Amino acid sequence: MKMKKFAGLVLATAMTASLFAGCGNSNNGSETGKSASDSSAGVEPTGDGPAWKIGAIGPLTGAGANYGNAVCDAAELAIKEINAAGGINGYQIAYKKEDDELDNEKSVNAYNALKDWGMQILVGPTTSDCTIAVSELTKADNVFQITPSGSAVECTKYDNVYRVCFADPAQGAKSAEYIGTHNLAKKVGIIYDSSTTYSSGIEQSFVEEAKNQGVEVVAAEAFTADTKTDFTAQLQKMKDSGAELVFLPIYYTEAATILTQASSMGLSVKWFGCDGLDGMLDMDNFDASLAEGVMLLTPFAADATDDLTTKFVSSYKEAYKVTPNQFAADSYDAVYALKAALEKADLKPDASVADITAALKTNMTEIELAGLTGNIKWTADGEPDKNPKAVVIKNGTYVSME
Repeated sequence: MKMKKFAGLVLATAMTASLFAGCGNSNNGSETGKSASDSSAGVEPTGDGPAWKIGAIGPLTGAGANYGNAVCDAAELAIKEINAAGGINGYQIAYKKEDDELDNEKSVNAYNALKDWGMQILVGPTTSDCTIAVSELTKADNVFQITPSGSAVECTKYDNVYRVCFADPAQGAKSAEYIGTHNLAKKVGIIYDSSTTYSSGIEQSFVEEAKNQGVEVVAAEAFTADTKTDFTAQLQKMKDSGAELVFLPIYYTEAATILTQASSMGLSVKWFGCDGLDGMLDMDNFDASLAEGVMLLTPFAADATDDLTTKFVSSYKEAYKVTPNQFAADSYDAVYALKAALEKADLKPDASVADITAALKTNMTEIELAGLTGNIKWTADGEPDKNPKAVVIKNGTYVSME
């Protein structure tokens, strides 16, 4: 992605990061991606005639499955709603998902499977590295791609790729800005994953903006994919440095381990993260009480009382038996943005893939979506312009920070 325009601070500020899958029914609370209800291969259109073919890619199993399955369910929910309301320009949507297991090569294979199926538009992949890998193929094939959560700057380097979340530099800068302007801490430590584009990108922009906020980074400790089970050394550095708050620009699986080990060590600090932490509360075998008071930047809070959010949360809970997170909201907005742009273009699904891509590139910049994650406009380079917010975990739920 490229970081371009992003809206700043409202009551809180935030950004979004990594995901999308297309989907049947899955359990957002499971690391393995097992279904909470009957699984399906996607959505089949009703009636005769041509149908739009939207594909999606994300981690539906393994690490990151909470992300992929949240997106998967929300995309399915949006598509079923649209089909029930008459489709897009009077035509139904066919929807198919593929699991990439958080692996670049498998994500490429997933894309090729969807291409063979006849996919016209891609939603995904969920994570940054997979999004970047697949964008090489969508660019070559001239397929329009919208990732709900791929946040690395490079994700939108091609003009056929858009995103719903904010780029990593925006997440890091706005996190530092929020901590500084709300006087949450003067001494901050960072634990980040140097082996992922997502985490290292956020860490770098956080450090740069912290200087402007009068926030001192007293310790910055990295880990990698090969060393993400024992954080004793990093946590001891946080303790020794006198950090009042520890910033975690990482994914929920590692964050849960860090919180568990920090509790065992008696480390008592404030914790602040980005959208990657979303999903931690639903993990199997994690004591959610350890996340009490954790703050994170996110564009969506399920406890919001506006009509759109309450309707979405109610429908999602009824269908999937869990509370939707921000990744679900991102993917729901992605599908409705496609609908708005295709309707503005007045296209039919028998148009060529090249014509669909050209129309979407033009009309995505002309729409304004009143979405779950804010009122969103898009720039010509695929970047969203919206106002996100921050939440704090209280009693096992996300609560908006005023």
